[in-house]
Amino acid sequence: MFLENNNAQRKRGWVEVICGSMFSGKTEELIRRLKRAQFAKQKVEIFKPKIDTRYDEIKVVSHQGSEIHSTPVPSSANILLLATDADVIGIDEAQFFDEELPYVCGELAKRGIRVIAAGLDLDYTGKPFGPMPVLMASAEYVTKVHAICMQCGELAYVSHRKTKHESLVMLGETDSYEPLCRNCFNKNFVR
Repeated sequence: MFLENNNAQRKRGWVEVICGSMFSGKTEELIRRLKRAQFAKQKVEIFKPKIDTRYDEIKVVSHQGSEIHSTPVPSSANILLLATDADVIGIDEAQFFDEELPYVCGELAKRGIRVIAAGLDLDYTGKPFGPMPVLMASAEYVTKVHAICMQCGELAYVSHRKTKHESLVMLGETDSYEPLCRNCFNKNFVR
């Protein structure tokens, strides 16, 4: 009897992933879910990669201007160390984290924490990005959001880089990237 009651009282954690191309509303959706959790008086902690300084050094900020306080960290292991007494953990720009991120999210879920990670599922060449494929495969819930193709108006699936910069990680906005559908991406992407 004691064991059954103890297990029933234990919190259940899980992993949610929000993915899609740039300008699809991933961060906006992450912030919306985290603010709802805060409204429900849940303890929320948010993390982002230290390299993401586009809009703010500390805050997670969407392209639409929504924002929420976060803790920038250099690696996913730091999230495990800093997530002390949270009910919900938010992770933005998950694609920029190391390959240990799926393990970290799984460990947090084992602790009874709801983990919500948002990130690009594909890089600018149309290939799976960083830890995202493993994270998506191991998550209980995956939400794919879409931007609109800037060339034809269909649903976009990839972030096309408009510059010649060839580094995999390049922070940018509409001056550097545009969301494209599969057909327009195939016409524009030179292999």
